[in-house]
Amino acid sequence: MNRDLCVYAGSFDPVTTGHLDIIRRGAAIFPRMIVAILCNPSKKGAFSMEERLSMLKKSCADLPNVSFDSFDGLLADYLRKKEAGIILRGLRNFSDFESEFQMAQLNRQLNPDIETFFLMASPEHVFVSSSAVREIAMFGGDISPYVPAHIAEEVARKLRPIK
Repeated sequence: MNRDLCVYAGSFDPVTTGHLDIIRRGAAIFPRMIVAILCNPSKKGAFSMEERLSMLKKSCADLPNVSFDSFDGLLADYLRKKEAGIILRGLRNFSDFESEFQMAQLNRQLNPDIETFFLMASPEHVFVSSSAVREIAMFGGDISPYVPAHIAEEVARKLRPIK
């Protein structure tokens, strides 16, 4: 397993300023990073896989050590396939910590060669989530503080206000 390669996985539906904060900070710590979108068949995303990948690539174009991918299945298996040694996770609050701690333990049992690295969300991002952004957009609210400027209009257009 390669400890120079970390994987930051999520749905990124859509990518938020909080996600980008973790990506940028992780890219400054690890020599190489894969941002991987999990294909979860039990969830119908607001954005297609291609749209999410495009949003991430546009948002991180200035980060040469970051690449993008998608996967289905177990994260521990994905890391084995990519020969990555680190899972990067962002924590916003105690409930995130509880669920992420449990997931880190399970991933470690599934693949003992990996470590999970936690980054605390920056204070200005602790309340930002993709689901909150989607809800604000569906009700016609201003999402510009929570998503990159270049995709705010795209997100607002896709998630037209409920009437």
